[in-house]
Amino acid sequence: MIPPPAAAAFLAAYGWGGATILPVAGDASFRRYFRVVDGARSAILMDAPPPHEDPRDFIAIARWLGEHGFAAPTIDAVDLAQGLVLLEDFGDVQMRETVDANAARAPALYGTAIDTLVRLHGVPAAPVPPYDHAVLHREVDLLTQWYCPAVGVTPDQARYDAAWDAVFAPVLAEPGVTVLRDYHSENLMLIPGGTGERTLGLLDFQDALVGHPAYDLVSLLQDARRDVDESVEAQMLARYKDATGAGDAFDRAYHVLGAQRNAKIVGIFTRLWQRDGKLRYAGLCPRVWRYLERDLAHPALAPVRVWFDATLPAELRGDPMLVRQGAAA
Repeated sequence: MIPPPAAAAFLAAYGWGGATILPVAGDASFRRYFRVVDGARSAILMDAPPPHEDPRDFIAIARWLGEHGFAAPTIDAVDLAQGLVLLEDFGDVQMRETVDANAARAPALYGTAIDTLVRLHGVPAAPVPPYDHAVLHREVDLLTQWYCPAVGVTPDQARYDAAWDAVFAPVLAEPGVTVLRDYHSENLMLIPGGTGERTLGLLDFQDALVGHPAYDLVSLLQDARRDVDESVEAQMLARYKDATGAGDAFDRAYHVLGAQRNAKIVGIFTRLWQRDGKLRYAGLCPRVWRYLERDLAHPALAPVRVWFDATLPAELRGDPMLVRQGAAA
């Protein structure tokens, strides 16, 4: 977490010369984040190094969200050639760590997150590409591309794709809303002193698409990085449905997209372990499998459940490192 070489000159050009640069975090991508401190003021420096990263989508969605009254960080300065972006600092208090420290706050905080989605889904969709059939398939295929080989399974890809085709059609028929795609507790910040619509700060939305409104609820309530109590999940689904008038079709879409997202994440976490050497992600897979199994139990997922039961039975579901070790023993 050493600041990029161009950081000092970039900051000096925009009035932050001599500021202290402190590491904040990296993530599953090549992006890194630093806090820039100058006396009582602070900002966040995003390092999105080209050619691996391009911050233009993040900048565009941040500005779109801000224009529509949502608490995305303001963009203070940009150097696209260097991949540097200076952002508003939302502080260090994640929704995740707050709920983990005090479970009694979960209903209120998750309720605020749901209310934010209700507002987001009430405005015309952002000018971003559709979350269409091709994208859904490309994502769900990450499981067969990465997890299956990792645990020694050669999948029947044609049957896998056909099973998903059988369940995707109703989801794709729904009118689209802005889907942020990584709307979960580690990307929701409790803004110090925030009030009203600026209570919950939004991060990591650069991959936004126009898709089904259930998707971001899945991201939030089937969180790959923390266990969400099933009672909280049920309460929040009811809260969203009460606010929007969504019915049984929404429940079906929620579980279809839950299965799709969780299958994708199992594949992504396996790739992060195998290809990128980020070992901790393999250990997150058992939680994601538990969510996936709950979604597969819904009648709408019957064709997909048949494929999973035949191809990846219970003993092949979990941490891919441990599953592979067990198979080799």
